[in-house]
Amino acid sequence: DVALQHLPVTFCIDRAGLVGEDGATHHGVYDLAYLRAIPGVIVSAPRNEHWLRNLLYTSQCDNYGPFAIRYPRGNGRNPQWQNEMQKVEIGRGEKLSEGSDIVVLSLGPIAHEVQVAISKAKEENISVAHYDMVFLKPLDEKIMQEVAEKNCPIITVEDGSKIGGLSSAVMEWLNANGYKAQVTSIGVPDEFVSQGSLSELYHYCAMDSDAIYQQIINAKK
Repeated sequence: DVALQHLPVTFCIDRAGLVGEDGATHHGVYDLAYLRAIPGVIVSAPRNEHWLRNLLYTSQCDNYGPFAIRYPRGNGRNPQWQNEMQKVEIGRGEKLSEGSDIVVLSLGPIAHEVQVAISKAKEENISVAHYDMVFLKPLDEKIMQEVAEKNCPIITVEDGSKIGGLSSAVMEWLNANGYKAQVTSIGVPDEFVSQGSLSELYHYCAMDSDAIYQQIINAKK
């Protein structure tokens, strides 16, 4: 419906991604896929408290239409979270590190696992660029153009279903714009994930820092 695209509403989606001890029925791993398919909906996932506050603030600054912000259960990692809120540009991500061998594109707080993996890769003299996409929709086309022109392997990392989320969006963009790239997808597999601690589930789904590091090593071969 055309009216939906201009509806000034913010969807705050908590308990996004794998939720650990909350149980198998509470995992929020399909929202990225189904929200991305709805016309006119902005889909975002902050990596920390700073970005969460800024996205909440931004969603109230103008009539962007439906604005979804997904964030996980639990505590944050940033002790300086009470920053002055700032408006951010819709559809713009952030480059977190430079690199020339491999590119990692992440969405949401799982960026922390990526950064731990990249630190280990540096010890092996592997140069890894890392981008926090922030927005799944609209996808940051400036970042995508920069990444595509690096002409190196790409790894996508998301705390959500690998089907329909960031991985799908990245491969669709590359195909639509005539780029060929080796893309490795890290995320929740095509199955119902059982209960366990968050660290256990990340390990089971091969999306913890050790698994990301191994994929970086594999991509460099």
